[in-house]
Amino acid sequence: MRQDELSPAPGSKKSRKRVGRGDGSGHGTYSGRGCKGQKSRSGYRMSRGFEGGQLPLIRRLPRKRGFTNIFRIEYNIVNLDKLNLFEAGSEVTPETLVAAGVVKSLRRPIKILAVGNIAHPLVVRANKFSTAAKAKIEAVGGKVEEVEYAAKAG
Repeated sequence: MRQDELSPAPGSKKSRKRVGRGDGSGHGTYSGRGCKGQKSRSGYRMSRGFEGGQLPLIRRLPRKRGFTNIFRIEYNIVNLDKLNLFEAGSEVTPETLVAAGVVKSLRRPIKILAVGNIAHPLVVRANKFSTAAKAKIEAVGGKVEEVEYAAKAG
């Protein structure tokens, strides 16, 4: 057997469909695209989920798209272990948190979360506290005071 005698198995090679090469080819005139209409034009591409002008399923089901809660409040979050840089018995307010560099600005209300532990008693004033954070602060002998949020620039 020589290399020039090799040939592919019969029926494994198929010649490509040459479209638009005259009526005798069987694929002339409309080139397999039917008559007229959007689908017969070049550059046609149907958008995903298009249902022929019917309101698409994705637009009929709001739960699939989610929504934005316009009443959501974004908080500056402060973890308990960050409060350890203040001295025992001192008063921690939103202003002192900004001065210490724990919080960047007072544009958002401050919420204290119970991540980490607090080492010594402090008087903590903030806009919100998690239940666990309150319990941890009071367990060490500290005090918790919720302050009303007043929006400040800067």
